[in-house]
Amino acid sequence: MKRLLVLDVVGLTPSLLGEDAPNLLRLAREGFQAQLGPVLPAVTCTAQSTMLTGLLPRGHGIVGNGWYFRDLSEVWLWRQSNRLVGGKKVWEAGRERDASFTCAKLFWWHNMYSSADWSVTPRPVYPADGRKIPGLYSHPAELKVALEREIGPFPFFNFWGPKAGIASSEWIAGAAAAVLRGKRPTLTLAYLPHLDYDLQRLGPDHPSIPEQVRAVDRVAGGLIDVARSLDVEVIALSEYGITPVTGSVSINRVLRREGLLAVQEALDWELLDAGASRAFAVSDHQVAHVYVRDPADAGAVKRLLEGVEGVEAVLDREGQAAHGLDHPRSGELVAVARRDRWFDYYYWLDDRRAPDFAPTVDIHRKPGYDPAELFLDPRQRLVKLKVLWKLLVKRLGFRYLMDVVPITSELVRGSHGRLPDDPHEGPVLLSSSKAGRTERLEMTRVPELILETIFAG
Repeated sequence: MKRLLVLDVVGLTPSLLGEDAPNLLRLAREGFQAQLGPVLPAVTCTAQSTMLTGLLPRGHGIVGNGWYFRDLSEVWLWRQSNRLVGGKKVWEAGRERDASFTCAKLFWWHNMYSSADWSVTPRPVYPADGRKIPGLYSHPAELKVALEREIGPFPFFNFWGPKAGIASSEWIAGAAAAVLRGKRPTLTLAYLPHLDYDLQRLGPDHPSIPEQVRAVDRVAGGLIDVARSLDVEVIALSEYGITPVTGSVSINRVLRREGLLAVQEALDWELLDAGASRAFAVSDHQVAHVYVRDPADAGAVKRLLEGVEGVEAVLDREGQAAHGLDHPRSGELVAVARRDRWFDYYYWLDDRRAPDFAPTVDIHRKPGYDPAELFLDPRQRLVKLKVLWKLLVKRLGFRYLMDVVPITSELVRGSHGRLPDDPHEGPVLLSSSKAGRTERLEMTRVPELILETIFAG
């Protein structure tokens, strides 16, 4: 039984590979490179769940990075419990073949309470006074303590938000190297998110992107060197590719203007009232699950959305079934954006009525994904000084609101979620092993390739 490192280099595509990625291409020279057939929606939680179970969303149930929990009448994104993911995980299948099979899951999503032997994932602490304190969750609990003692504190604010950058990928790679050396798992899953940031901020055609490819290739190369020195095979893959966009579709504002989306007034804000809405959308990059309370309204809502500029398709249950997305968690309808557009979550019609979380980094409170969290608001004067002042207030122990994120979609230049028109803009897989060598691999077959690589020979 061989050992294997699976390295998730988010946003990597065949078109980005070249002279800027010599370490990743070294894998292909040793083994092979393949196009990776994506799933719909092409987003992190769905793609990772498919790559670890071999199932489409109808089987594992992860229909996006979040969805409407009908029994709670609430929208929740970025949940961490692995118990939300249906199906047999690849490490569980590995244990059935060899009881000594072990797995370390490092920063892949749905990372809490899984059956993996070791796991680490971001998990802030929220004191009663309203603060958010950066932190990690690990299993066993002492693992995070040991890693931070060895590597230093996890750079939480470099993982997501306006400061998101290479430092978080460097820390994760360091943690993976430490686990490879110290725990010697059969399968190690590690996540390098760096490319995702500027590809969304700037778009894949921006002249600075080759520099970012070199940066993540350097980090990946160091980890690959550690793995190969330990006689560990390496598979590097990605979840999706990012394409240029020119603007967003405010799908919830369309539904509100038609009297379908309800809000509640609280203080000076408007809050989405999902349970009272006849129809509303959970926006997730270029895909939006549209929840229609009365099935009799679904046809009219479908026709309405099909006429909206920037919407390419609206899938009913039959259309969802064609993509394996027909799961009870899915919306009655699923909207797919045109190639150059994405869906924002905004539902208010006047920015003065936007809730207080709108101009903050708050991935759990917003009822949809918000890539504007990658930016500081350029319309705010001296915004960086404002951030420093807020940090001082925080350090002094006072409550604060880090309201420095723009409430606009116009800054975003890259997105993903729809299926790519060109395979060179889609996900890619590179392997140091020749086991399972192919030119194209569907994402549902990744678990099969993992096990074939580990049990080869």
